[in-house]
Amino acid sequence: MHSILGCNHPTFTLPWRTLLPYLMALHLLHLGSAQLRMVAPSLHVTAIVGQDVVLRCHLSPCKDAGSSDIRWIQHRSSGLVHHYQNGVDLEQMAEYKGRTELLRDGLSDGNLDLRITAVRSSDSGWYSCAVQDGHGYAEAMVDLEVSDPFSQNVHRWTVALAVVITILVGSFVFIVFLYRKQAAQSRELSESFQPLPPPKSL
Repeated sequence: MHSILGCNHPTFTLPWRTLLPYLMALHLLHLGSAQLRMVAPSLHVTAIVGQDVVLRCHLSPCKDAGSSDIRWIQHRSSGLVHHYQNGVDLEQMAEYKGRTELLRDGLSDGNLDLRITAVRSSDSGWYSCAVQDGHGYAEAMVDLEVSDPFSQNVHRWTVALAVVITILVGSFVFIVFLYRKQAAQSRELSESFQPLPPPKSL
């Protein structure tokens, strides 16, 4: 486990689940010019449906990013989640409209943190944070995993209900089978003990 210090950020532990996210981020850290570099303190962020979440990135070395072109992009669709340029928030994907905020208080320190409010299951996936200014271009990636406990509970109850119904139907079929078998045996037994006809008179 390692930790990376951001620009005036506390230490964040990198919960690397696999080697792939690390390799992707390491590759992106080398993109751009030698004068501009991007760091993602946490490659993997988790949240629950309905919560607010902050995706963090910062410039290294720390520098004022207030006049930079900053884009947070959803990797899956290549759509703009948030676009900031020269102090103005520009157009973004309809799915994120009104749900994102670039935390401007940290821009002067090189922090490009993005807050997403009321996250949805569809928000899960990789996001790239890209910045461009007169010194060059840099990019880093963050993976967001959104879980839905209610959906998981519904799935578990659905599976349990299906099992119960299967058991009940199987039990009913078995009981009907036993009943019919017993009825058939009773008829056979009754027929085997029928009284003999009376003898004929001479």
